[in-house]
Amino acid sequence: MLLPTFFLMGCSNQSNRRIERLKDRSSTIFPDPVDFDFAAIKKRGTIRVILENTSTGYFLYKGRPMGLQYELARRFSEEMGLSLEVVVENDLEKGLQLLQEGQGDVLAHSLTITKERREIVGFSDAYYEIRQMLVQRKPDNWQMMPTHEIERGLIRSPTGLIGHEVYVKKGSSFVRRLRNLSEEIGGDIVIIEEFGDVLTEELIHMVSRNEIDYTVADEDIANISATYFQNLDVETPISLPTQVAWAIRKNAPELLNALNDWIRLMKMRPDFNVLYRRYFKDPKGFRIRLQSDFSSMGGQKISPYDDIIKKHADKIKWDWRLLAALIHQESNFNPRAESWMGAKGLMQLIPQTAESFGAADIFNPEDNILAGSNYLNWLDNYWEKYVQDSTERKKFVMASFNAGPGHVLDAVRLTEKYGRDPHKWEDNVEYYLLQKSKPKFFKDPVVNSGYCRGSEPVEYIRDVFLQFDIYKQFIET
Repeated sequence: MLLPTFFLMGCSNQSNRRIERLKDRSSTIFPDPVDFDFAAIKKRGTIRVILENTSTGYFLYKGRPMGLQYELARRFSEEMGLSLEVVVENDLEKGLQLLQEGQGDVLAHSLTITKERREIVGFSDAYYEIRQMLVQRKPDNWQMMPTHEIERGLIRSPTGLIGHEVYVKKGSSFVRRLRNLSEEIGGDIVIIEEFGDVLTEELIHMVSRNEIDYTVADEDIANISATYFQNLDVETPISLPTQVAWAIRKNAPELLNALNDWIRLMKMRPDFNVLYRRYFKDPKGFRIRLQSDFSSMGGQKISPYDDIIKKHADKIKWDWRLLAALIHQESNFNPRAESWMGAKGLMQLIPQTAESFGAADIFNPEDNILAGSNYLNWLDNYWEKYVQDSTERKKFVMASFNAGPGHVLDAVRLTEKYGRDPHKWEDNVEYYLLQKSKPKFFKDPVVNSGYCRGSEPVEYIRDVFLQFDIYKQFIET
């Protein structure tokens, strides 16, 4: 889950132990950046973006991935003609290491641009500016107090922080700002750096729960959190506006140019303002997502039909998240969905197929998933004699579920005829299914089912497994 209680605080000796532990830590030494610029990324066909599992970075809601940073990354990848691969890493220092090592191409952590960070990585153009705000708790019984009494119990000047403990995420720009602020006000602020994988949102919640007294957050996160945790005050700035951008390797100028060109265009579109408002200016939406069982911020459910999916996935020995990914691809979990070809319900079954495999009511979720999973099991048995490996066989099963087993069997025969491996999907049977839209192949004597727009089942399989990978990032088995 996104918001676990990693630790509890409250006694001074616990804080002292934490401070001593931090004193023993050595500074991270980052590796030299790999040589992998935009031309190499385009050749690979995939861009890897490192994201945080936060309410504005990357999370799951009602079976689909969301988050401002994720949605921006998805738009960029689509407009560049690239597939998006998300690498989830909440620890900033580890994220920077992954970037330098080439395991990620872009670090999209809502980073503020600092001189210290510029020594390690390059930055794109800023896509918005933000202030850093003190997060503090209002006095007890604040609802019964007049405003002037509430104000007396709050810190409104940075000098009020002298001698107080402020908890911030290790490696964040808040650490540097608080150190500078201590110098500016001529008194020590006790800065307690928590481990790098602790989220700023969790520290905000800990202030609300009276486990710590102060933290610092970017203004947009602070404001949206305060609409949910109404005992918080986030009105005291501790910085001037700072720029927020994406980080890339310093030796990737082509990627930098592509990103900057896209950011300049994106900021001029209505899309950007719509996205910004969705995540930072919609307190009602934030509360709904935070409280929902179908959000990875607060629950472990993908859809209202998880229990049915789990039951039938278990019967056919599938990971239930994979079956859920297939259903998401078919109907987006809409039990009343209908296609122009007459496929209906959650698993988009043709009525004859639904009836043959046990559905009395095709629009009933239990009946539909029963029949759909029975059909998947039938297809699995059908392909077992051709493909022994169960994971590999699922790709043949899904292609058959989407396009019909006849077309996939044609692709198997073509694969064998042209000397490739008929037991492997990628670059083998997949390739010849794609070729079945060409007369040379769909008129071949070994082909029985004729023309097929092979790109549809091929993309279908890729999309289902991509969704499955996303579910595995958020949902436990």
